[in-house]
Amino acid sequence: MANKLEESNIAPVGNAGLVEGSSSEKQPEVAPATNTSEKGNDFGETDKKVDDAAAAVSDLSLTDKEKATLANKEEENATGSTSAAPPTYTATDAVQPTTGPVWPETSSDHPLTKFYSSFEALVTEAEYDEVYGIKLSTSSPFHTKLILQKFLRANQNDVEKAKQQLLETLKWRKEFNPVKAANETFSKGRFGGLGYVLEVEGVPGSENKKDIVTFNIYGAVKDKKATFGDLEGFLRWRVGLMEKSVLKLNLPAATTPIPNFSEGPDPYQGYQIHDYLQVSFLRQDPAVKAATQKTIETLGRYYPETLSRKFFVNVPVIMGWVYTAVKLVVAKETAKKFTVLSYGNELVGELGKGVPKVYGGEKEDLESVAEGMTLA
Repeated sequence: MANKLEESNIAPVGNAGLVEGSSSEKQPEVAPATNTSEKGNDFGETDKKVDDAAAAVSDLSLTDKEKATLANKEEENATGSTSAAPPTYTATDAVQPTTGPVWPETSSDHPLTKFYSSFEALVTEAEYDEVYGIKLSTSSPFHTKLILQKFLRANQNDVEKAKQQLLETLKWRKEFNPVKAANETFSKGRFGGLGYVLEVEGVPGSENKKDIVTFNIYGAVKDKKATFGDLEGFLRWRVGLMEKSVLKLNLPAATTPIPNFSEGPDPYQGYQIHDYLQVSFLRQDPAVKAATQKTIETLGRYYPETLSRKFFVNVPVIMGWVYTAVKLVVAKETAKKFTVLSYGNELVGELGKGVPKVYGGEKEDLESVAEGMTLA
C-alpha cells in the first residue's frame, strides 16, 4: 500500500520552530468566507528551504535582517527542480510503475545504479542495515532501491552526497534506535496530548487510498520546563513520534517504485500539522528554542523525503502578514509546500473530510481516532 508519511509534534517535524506556551486567548471557530491559502505538492529537493521558511513562520517575526538571511539561504540552497541540472542518464531510464516489487532496469550511468552498487560498503562501515523498517540488502533489491531513491532525490541525484547522508543516517539509527523509541512509554504529564498520527482517506489531489498525517498540538503544553527541560528526553519522544509516522507508511509492503528526481512525486510521504490554538506568540522560552533547534537538526538530516506538505493552523489572523512576507523571499516551489491557515476548520479544504470535526472534517477528536505515543 502506497501511503504517505513525516516529520511530527510538539517540535515541528520537518523543521519549524516552537513557540511560547499556552495563553487564554482562543481563535475564532468559524472560518472567513475566503480562503487565501495556497496548495501544492513538491518533494524532497525543497525540504531544507521549507525548513528555513517554516522557522520564520513559527517565530512570527521577520525583520529586514531575517529576510536577508532567508534570501541568502535560498540562493545558497537553490537546488529545486527548476534550477537543478538535468539528469545525465537517458530518457529510457525513466521509472515506470510495476505490478509487483520489481524495480525497472536502469543503465550503468544511472545514479541509482551507481548508488546500489556501493551501498553495501556503507552498511559494513556503519555496522547497521535498517532504514524506515527496511533492511538494506542485495537479497531485497526493490525495497533497498526504494530507500536509496529517497536519499538520491533529497540530494538532487548527487550520488556522493546521498552516500554520505545514508552513512550518517545508518550510524545514527544504530546509536539512537528510533524504532525502539517509537514503542517506548513516556510521561503523560510531560507529553500528554502533544502528538498524534492519523490515517486520512480522500486527501484532495492524492493518489493514495490513505495518507499519514501527524498532528503537533502546541497548546497542549502545560509546563514548558517539564516538557522541554530534559532535552534528550524530549528528543527521544519527538523522534519516536516521527518514527511511528514513518512506519505507518508501511514501506516494506510497497510495490510502486519512487520516480527519479524531478520526474514525479514520491508517494511515500506524509503531512505535518502544527496547531497553535491557545499559544502565545510574544516570546520564546530558551528551553523551547533549544528543543526546536535540536529537532530541526535531527529530523532534517535523518528523515529525508518524508514530508509532502506542512500546515500551520490556528495562527492569529493579525500574523498572516508573516506568511506573505516569507513568500517574497523563497522560491515558488518552497512556498507551495507549507500553508498557513488562520482557522482550524479550514484544514478540511486541504486534507478532506477524513480529519477531525474541530478541523472541519467528520471524524471525532484526535484522542479518540488517532494514535499517539504510549504514555503512563
